[in-house]
Amino acid sequence: MTNLSPPRTDRGRALLVLTLAAAVTAFTATVPLLRDFFDLRVYYGTVHTWVHHGGRIYDYHVPGTAYGFTYPPFAALAMLPLAGMGRHTAIAASLLVNLAALAVVLRILAGPGRQRHGWYRWSLALCGLALFEPLRDTFSFGQVNLVLLALVLGDSWLLATGRGRWAGAGIGLAAAVKLTPALFIGLLLLAGRRRSAGVATAVALAATGLAAWADPGASRFYWTEALWDTGRVGRLDYVSNQSLQGVLARLGEPGRALWAVAALLVLCVWAARTRRALTAGDRAAAFALTGATACLISPITWVHHLVWLLPSFAVLARAGHPRIAGALYAVLCTSVVWLWFDDASGIDGFLGSNIYTWITLGLLLGLPAGQSSAARPPLARSANDTAPAPSAARPATVAVRDQSESSSGAGEAAAATGTPADADFDRARSASREPTGSTRPAASKPQSSSSRASSYTVNPPPA
Repeated sequence: MTNLSPPRTDRGRALLVLTLAAAVTAFTATVPLLRDFFDLRVYYGTVHTWVHHGGRIYDYHVPGTAYGFTYPPFAALAMLPLAGMGRHTAIAASLLVNLAALAVVLRILAGPGRQRHGWYRWSLALCGLALFEPLRDTFSFGQVNLVLLALVLGDSWLLATGRGRWAGAGIGLAAAVKLTPALFIGLLLLAGRRRSAGVATAVALAATGLAAWADPGASRFYWTEALWDTGRVGRLDYVSNQSLQGVLARLGEPGRALWAVAALLVLCVWAARTRRALTAGDRAAAFALTGATACLISPITWVHHLVWLLPSFAVLARAGHPRIAGALYAVLCTSVVWLWFDDASGIDGFLGSNIYTWITLGLLLGLPAGQSSAARPPLARSANDTAPAPSAARPATVAVRDQSESSSGAGEAAAATGTPADADFDRARSASREPTGSTRPAASKPQSSSSRASSYTVNPPPA
């Protein structure tokens, strides 16, 4: 039997990396359908309609579709730089911001030992990340999930390094842009970090108030109507919805009562497991459990939202389970749920179409937590949110072996270039490149349209 061993020379390693990079590039360019920056088109069209044409935030729809802006009003305010960009600049800015956010996430998750891995291991890791379906969808949609993850992880790093004065601001900003990260305020409370939880809440409320001042009508509409209308986002039973609500909807139970009970049970499990992790000083596991729980209890968790599972794989690998982490990660690279796009009935449909949800639920129930032998990190302390920075004499007493510390901040949004707004953000594309499709085309999808007109016209929708 041939024994396949990794190359031992730099030349051999470089050749392997180049080969893998070429294979990954060929795969991502041909097998999964790219999303044509559909969500970025929503952001871009919304901001341009609002700023340049006097339209209303929640009236805009991508031409040819029924889908428009679904985030809180502060998100539109944060995306105002798009108003000064043309379409190509907006795409470039989206890619750069997501790359910067990914760099922050990787630096924090890798921890202080990241330099030991060297260029070879990092190159292999980047090839693997390029295959991760939630990550490639985030880039291809022009989504904001990575930026939010970087903001929240940044707060975790501040607490871990004793720089907790402004910890919570990142969580507050992320929760003002999208509601899902608000669960991390609950994590701060469970950890006894009351000051940081207060900062997060204050920042979220201040950002929301700023948006209400900028556009009172939009804020009133969102918090009284749009927030409760999940139909604005897409069909609950659509196969891309890998939340508990998605599972129930595909079973024919789209009602809120059963989902509320399931979500409450999940929250109870999360609270119990997170407390155990925090008591043992396992901050990394507590963070990972919170990310998985947020994905489960959200009414809609599209596949690209599952970037919040990345910390769970880091925890599994550090806890001595790299094979389990690799196997679960590999499943999330396959786009396997789309095999049941047309029909999710039967046992195979129940198991297969929800497999990403089962992975998330399995991580919540089985992720190693509370097994760290390192000293309790700052997040797990309950006495003081502003512990002094670690001294040079004993740096090891602050670092947590199974979680990351890094000196990088979250990626900044690209600055406006002053380029005139381009009226033609997109050109017509074929129906086989629908935004929510994956390895196969389909006729109609909840976040797009089968008769998709891909241009943003200078005539805004009726105000």
